[in-house]
Amino acid sequence: MKQFFKMTFATICGIAIFLAITGLFFVISLVGMVASDTASTKVKDNSVFVISMNGMVNERSEEGNPLGILLGQADMSEMGLDDLITAIRKAKENENVKGIYLEGGAIAFDSPATAQQMRDALKDFKKSGKWIVSYADNYTQGAYYVASVADSIYLNKTGMIDFKGLGGKSEYFKGLYDKLGVKYQAVRVGKYKSAVERQILTSMSERDREQRLAYQQGIWNHWLKDIGESRKLSVEALNKLANDSIMMFANPNDYIQGKLVDKLMYPEEIKKEIKSRLKLDKDKDIPQLMLSDMLNVKSKDKKKGEEIAVYYAYGEIVDVEASLLTGGEHSIMGRKTIDDLNELADDEDVKAVVLRVNSPGGSAVASEQIWHAIKQLKAKKPVVVSMGGLAASGGYMISAGADYIIAEPTTITGSIGIFGLIPNFAGLVTDKLGVTFDGVKTNNYTDYMENLTLSKDNEKELEFMQSYVDRGYVTFLDIVADGRKMKRDEVDSIAQGRVWLAKDAIKIKLVDKLGSLDDAVKKAAELAKLDEYHTAAYPGQSSWIDQFMPTEERKGTYLDGELRAVLGDLYEPFMELRRNQQRNQLQARFPYSTTIK
Repeated sequence: MKQFFKMTFATICGIAIFLAITGLFFVISLVGMVASDTASTKVKDNSVFVISMNGMVNERSEEGNPLGILLGQADMSEMGLDDLITAIRKAKENENVKGIYLEGGAIAFDSPATAQQMRDALKDFKKSGKWIVSYADNYTQGAYYVASVADSIYLNKTGMIDFKGLGGKSEYFKGLYDKLGVKYQAVRVGKYKSAVERQILTSMSERDREQRLAYQQGIWNHWLKDIGESRKLSVEALNKLANDSIMMFANPNDYIQGKLVDKLMYPEEIKKEIKSRLKLDKDKDIPQLMLSDMLNVKSKDKKKGEEIAVYYAYGEIVDVEASLLTGGEHSIMGRKTIDDLNELADDEDVKAVVLRVNSPGGSAVASEQIWHAIKQLKAKKPVVVSMGGLAASGGYMISAGADYIIAEPTTITGSIGIFGLIPNFAGLVTDKLGVTFDGVKTNNYTDYMENLTLSKDNEKELEFMQSYVDRGYVTFLDIVADGRKMKRDEVDSIAQGRVWLAKDAIKIKLVDKLGSLDDAVKKAAELAKLDEYHTAAYPGQSSWIDQFMPTEERKGTYLDGELRAVLGDLYEPFMELRRNQQRNQLQARFPYSTTIK
C-alpha cells in the first residue's frame, strides 16, 4: 500500500510538472507572438513576395487563428482583399522586393469584383518595372484571370486550366416540399425578384434567366478583355478557346498553342526560373516573403492630415447576431452598425466616411434602419459608398443615401425589391401526420400567424402580408428616389427586383462612377475639401489574444467547418433552408452566391 501511494504521488507530481512546463512554453509563445506582432519585417535584398493562390479571398481579413499562428501557419486558407492589396503596394514601393511569385491556382474569390481588384493591384505593381511570375499545377478560372496579368505564366507538365465561361445552377426545392407536404407561400414586389423562386418553382423563370445571363455575360466579357490585353489575344479567340476547351485541352501543350501559358515545367524548374530573374547562383536560397511577412513591413506612407474613415459593411444584413447554424460568416448586424455609424457621426476627428459595401442585403427592417443612420451621418459629414462585389437589394438600400456611389465595373447591384416567404405545414402536420388544431380568440386575427403556417384557408392573411410587402417596396422606392434625385416612377421602371451589372447601372443613375475603393476615398476628400488626409479602417478588429475568449460571434465556427467538410456541395442548400427559418419575414436580399473559383 505504501508503494502504491508513493507511485500515485510520483505520477501526480509528474503530471503537475508537465502541465507547468507546457504552460511556461505557452506563455513564452504568446510573448513571442506579441513581439513578432510589433516587430517589423526586415526585407533582404533580392527578395520575392510569394502570394499563395490557394484558399479563399474575402472582402476583409478576419482575426487569425491563434493556434495556427503559434504553429507557424500565419498564412491561413482565408485571406482578406484588404491585406492582399496592402501587401502588394508595400512590395511595389520596397526597393528590395524584385518581383512577385504567384504560387498555385486553386484560389476562390467571394465575387468576380474581388478577383478584379486583386488583379488591378498586381497590374499597378508592374508599373514599378518589377516582374510577376505565375506557376500552378492547375488553374481555376478565377485564378487564371488574376494570373493572366503576370509577365510569364507557367503550368505543370501534367496540369490543367479551367477555362470554360461563367454560369451556374440553382437548386429548386418545390418537388421536395411537395413530397413533405410543405408549401412555401411567397409574397413579393418586383417581377425580377427571384429570391423566392427556389422555394416555389421547379426551374428557373425566364425573367431570372434574362437577368442572370446579362450580368454573367457582362462579367465574362470584362474578364476576356483584361485577359486578352495581357496575353495579346482577341476576345473572339479567347471565346473560341472557351467553347473548344473540353475537347481541345486533352494535351497540356494545347495551352501553349492557345497562348494561355508560356511554358510547361516541373516544380523544380520554376525555382531555376526565379533564380535566373534574380541573378542568383544555383546554390543560393531565394529570399522569400509571405503575406504575413509583407504585412509586417513598414510602410513609407505616414499618417498625414485629417482622417477619412473607411467603414466595412459586408455580409448578410441581419436584425440580430447570426446564431450557431448560420455558418459563422460575417454579417452586418443592424443595431451594432447603427451604433458604429452614430459614433463616426459624433467623432470630430473623422472628416468624411467611405462606406465599403459588399452585401446581398437581408432584413428589410435592418436595412432601412441602417439607411436612416447613414442619412443622419451625411447631415454632418460627406459619405461616399464604395461597392465591392455585391451591393444588391438591402445592400443597395443602405448605399442609396450616400452623397456619391462608386462601384467596381463587375459589381452586381440593384435588385430593388421586397419579398416575404412563409412556410405552410398544413399538408405535413394535418394531412400526413393527422394533427388538427382548435382554440379560441378574442379578435378576428388573433391567430394570424397560426393561420399562415398551419391552415390552408389563409387567403385573407396572405393579402395582409402582401400589403405589408407592397408598403415596404414603396418605402424602398422612396429611399432610392430621395438619394438618387429621381422620381418614384422613374425608380420603379428600373427596379422590380432587377439585378444590374455596375457598368449598366451607371447608365440608369444607380451608380455615379466606376472605380475602386481608392477612388471613393479621393472623392470623399474632395467633398470634405481636404488637401491632406489619411484613412482609418472601421469597425476595429479584435486582437489575436481576444480570440482565446469565447464570444457569441465565434460560436459555431468549428461546427460550420465540420458541416462544410461532411456536406460538400450540399452545404449551401442545407444552410439556406436553416437560414430561412431564422430570417426576418420581410427580406430585401439577393438570392444566390457570387463566389468565383
